[in-house]
Amino acid sequence: MPIVVLYEPEIPPNTGNIARLCAATFTELHIVGQTGFRMDNKALKRAGLDYWPQVRLFRHTSLEEFFAANNWRKHFYFSTHAKRNIYETEFDPDCSLIFGPETRGLPRSLIQDNPSSSIKIPMPNSNVRSLNLATSVGIALFEVYRQCGFNSAYQAIKVKT
Repeated sequence: MPIVVLYEPEIPPNTGNIARLCAATFTELHIVGQTGFRMDNKALKRAGLDYWPQVRLFRHTSLEEFFAANNWRKHFYFSTHAKRNIYETEFDPDCSLIFGPETRGLPRSLIQDNPSSSIKIPMPNSNVRSLNLATSVGIALFEVYRQCGFNSAYQAIKVKT
C-alpha cells in the first residue's frame, strides 16, 4: 500500500483533508518535521471530521528519520520543479508519496538529487503555479491506486481489519 508523507505542512485544513482522504483509503499518513500549526488545531480537526480515529498517523522529526524507517520503499517527490510527469510514471504499490509545505515545497536539493523519482502534476493553465496540497495528494494517491489496483489493495486491507 502506498503511504502519504507531508513534510512540514503549514495549513491545518489541508492536512485535515488529507487525513480524511487517508482514512477513506486505508492509507498511512506520515507527518515529517515541524508543522505550521498544533496538532490539536480546530481547523485541522474540523477538516478531518470524525475520521481521525481511523487515520493511521505517524510522526517523524526529520526526513532522515522518515527515510531510515522507510528505506525499503520507493520514494516519489512531488514538486512543480520536477521534470517528470505523473502520468508518465510507473508507481510501485508500496511507494511513498512525499509532498512539501504549501508555500515553498520540498527542498530543491531533494528534487535535484532524485530526478527520476521527482514528479509534477501537469498544469494546463501556465498562469496557475500549483494546485492545492490536498488536491495534489488526492490526484497522486488515486493515480497510484489506478495503476496498482485499488480494489485488490482495498480487499487486502479489509481482510486484515
